Amino acid sequence: MILFLTMLMLGLLLGFIGAGGAGFIIALLVTVFNVPIHAAIGTAVPVMFFTVLTGSLSHFREGNMYVKQGLMVGAFGGVGAYFGMRLTPLINPNVLMLFTVSALALSGILIWAKTRLVAESEPQRKEPGFMRYAAVGLGNGLISGTFGIGAAPFIQLSLLKWLHFPMRIAAGTTMLVILPIALFASIGSFQNGYFDMELFLQVALSTMAGSYIGAKLTKRLPQVFLRYGIVATPIVSAMVLLSNFL
Repeated sequence: MILFLTMLMLGLLLGFIGAGGAGFIIALLVTVFNVPIHAAIGTAVPVMFFTVLTGSLSHFREGNMYVKQGLMVGAFGGVGAYFGMRLTPLINPNVLMLFTVSALALSGILIWAKTRLVAESEPQRKEPGFMRYAAVGLGNGLISGTFGIGAAPFIQLSLLKWLHFPMRIAAGTTMLVILPIALFASIGSFQNGYFDMELFLQVALSTMAGSYIGAKLTKRLPQVFLRYGIVATPIVSAMVLLSNFL
């Protein structure tokens, strides 16, 4: 019951900020529920797929995403995620955890810097070229698959900085981008043999319910809450994981 309630509240947050939440799920499973890092990644990535599936549907209904662009980035991201996940078993657990901590903390800091001067208004947007979409998708997919973190903060940063999405649209579209990334990374996790069905069901059902509800808050709450949520989530996840080294 404690696991279910914890993941339900996490799902609410993830739906609101437009994240898959694998990094936070991994941090909680490893630190609070004593799940080994490889098993946590192998479970968190498939959970992320179903979490973003419900969150994407809710964001679509709320008008918070660019569908065509999100699918384009996500398709390339799925390819990168599969190859990244296949690299995971080759990395020492302690090194893998340290890399995951570093990636989470860095992403939060970079998003804070990028959104520091973002105003409430949504500026005129210029459509980037195809190769920029491909590069954003492949790069974020590789990060997601290798470290099992979903890469939502990096995707959001990429959508804001290189594809010039408004913050609200970046939050919603990120969930759509993560969908194929999580699918292909899940295939890789099955092949790696780190998937735990019982743990998956407990985490997936609670985060899916929370994510769907949380996505409805993205357009309703002030943008400042969205910004702080996007920035704080990866940093807090990194701090929780880092406590395992102390």
